[in-house]
Amino acid sequence: MIKQPRFSKLSFRAIRLLLVGFSMSIIPQLRADIPWPEVMQRLAYENEKLARRPQGHNGEYFVVCTLYYTPKESGFTFERGFDATPVTKPGLHGRTYPRDFLRSVKKEGFGRITTPVNGRNYIRYDSGGSYGFASHPMGGGGVLVDRYSAAIKSAQGSLRHGAIVETSSPEVQKVFGSTRWKIMDTGGGLRRWQIDCYFGEDEPLGPGKLQGRPRATTFEYAYANARIIN
Repeated sequence: MIKQPRFSKLSFRAIRLLLVGFSMSIIPQLRADIPWPEVMQRLAYENEKLARRPQGHNGEYFVVCTLYYTPKESGFTFERGFDATPVTKPGLHGRTYPRDFLRSVKKEGFGRITTPVNGRNYIRYDSGGSYGFASHPMGGGGVLVDRYSAAIKSAQGSLRHGAIVETSSPEVQKVFGSTRWKIMDTGGGLRRWQIDCYFGEDEPLGPGKLQGRPRATTFEYAYANARIIN
């Protein structure tokens, strides 16, 4: 009888580590950065066509929808690959939080903390490297509402602060479960004809560039026709 070769537990463990390492190595390739030059060219072309109509834009725009969210402190651990070194910053009164969590709060504006401070469940980023505690994630128009609040760069015709926008995009509908947005904030880091849609609270998808995305989705961006309805 010919004996079949026997694989040790060490061999299986090595194979598993190899597969895990391979899968981690392709994640950055699957989630490339938004190709902004190409996106801006498409937006300019489509909106120029709308503007040339006899009625002009008439409350209709071609936009790119992106995503922002409120990161949760609980997801920033050494085990998940984050720099979770406890650090403090001005405004936190000596309380410490994971370094990558505070970096994410600086980018997103707010973050949910594990332990409330004086009844406040969030940290907000103020200007000049300072932080503070908050009761809710806020925008210029009030408390942010999951899958309804949105931000733009600045007023673009009737696409302005306070406008209610209806987007027609199957991908946006699938990710957010919503097609209606209220422009509640403006952001200097945003671009013309970009609508940054608020997803809600979640742990980050992963370390590095992935911490700018919630764990529940790999959504980056999607084009949409947008119509002002108020």
